[in-house]
Amino acid sequence: MVNGGFMVSEANFQSITQYLQQFGDERRIPPLEQWHPQYCGAMDLVIKANGQWWHEGQQIRRQKLIDLFSKVLWQEDGEYYLKTPVEKIKIQVEDAPLLIVAVDQVEIESVQYLQLTTQNQDIVLADSEHSIFMRAYTDEQGKIVMRPYLHVRFGLTALIQRNVFYHLLNYGELIETAQGTGLKLKSGTAQFILGME
Repeated sequence: MVNGGFMVSEANFQSITQYLQQFGDERRIPPLEQWHPQYCGAMDLVIKANGQWWHEGQQIRRQKLIDLFSKVLWQEDGEYYLKTPVEKIKIQVEDAPLLIVAVDQVEIESVQYLQLTTQNQDIVLADSEHSIFMRAYTDEQGKIVMRPYLHVRFGLTALIQRNVFYHLLNYGELIETAQGTGLKLKSGTAQFILGME
C-alpha cells in the first residue's frame, strides 16, 4: 500500500507508454487540463533532483521515453502525476520535474525575450506567466541552498542548471537590493529580480 492507495503494475507503465506513442517525436503537449481521469494509484517512478528518472530502482536511460512521459506530467495540490484521459498515476519528484539545459536571447517583433529549453526539448519564453524565480532547496547534506527555477506549464517548474544560470548572467544586470546583490533579468515586458548568494 502507498499512502492509502496501491502500487501500479508494470502493465500500467506499458499502457501509458503505448498511449504516448501516438504523439511521436512532436513537441506538442496534450490538453491535460481538459482530462479528468480517476486516480489509479502510485507508480514506483522517481524524478531525482538531478533530473534523472528512475523506475523500480533502475535508471531510465532512453531519452525518447523520458521525453514522452514528460508530456503528461501533471501537478495537483503539491503532488505529481502522469495523466492520460483514462489514468492519473502518482509519481515522486525530489525537487523540480523538469530541467533547463539551455538559454538564449531571441527577438520577436523587435522585442528581446529569454528563451529557455528543457532536457525534453520544451521551449519556453520567459514572461509574466513563465517567470524565473529563486527557491530554497535542502541538499543531501541537509544544507539549504537557493536555486533558480522557471515556471513551465500546469504548475510544473524546471530547475535551471548551474551552467545555464551562469549563462543568464550575460543577459542580466547585477544590482544591489535590500537583501544584497541581485540579478535583474528582462524578457519581453516581464522583469525578474533574483537574489544572489
